[in-house]
Amino acid sequence: MILAVSILIMASVLALVLFVREKDLPQAPPASPVEHLESRKAVIYDNLRDLNFEYRLGKLSDADYGKSKLTLQNELAGVLAEIDRIAHGVSAARAVVRAQTVAQKAAGEVKGLKCPHCGAVFEKTMKFCGECGKTMEGQA
Repeated sequence: MILAVSILIMASVLALVLFVREKDLPQAPPASPVEHLESRKAVIYDNLRDLNFEYRLGKLSDADYGKSKLTLQNELAGVLAEIDRIAHGVSAARAVVRAQTVAQKAAGEVKGLKCPHCGAVFEKTMKFCGECGKTMEGQA
């Protein structure tokens, strides 16, 4: 009796597993067309952050730092331009200009964002450096 019940249960489980209808399965969420670009953008920002940290520690020469930074900024500008083009329907030329500005802001090259004395990067224009305390003259 126990053997018959266990065989019946096993047959039921096997039938349930093998005969799943596709319409009964949950639908996968649609993939974003810029999802892979967003992840690449995050990786580039991390690489820029790490590059800046290693430069401040003295692990990189000025020439190596400048070359690596420029390469990462150009790659970031391309990724941001592609995101703008796909997600926002912006023309390719305008997307490149906007992306280069964003990449420069991320690297602190826009005036008012980088201290001329210690090279610290800030989110907004300031009168005094938050790192070394010196005036940020000629930066605004």
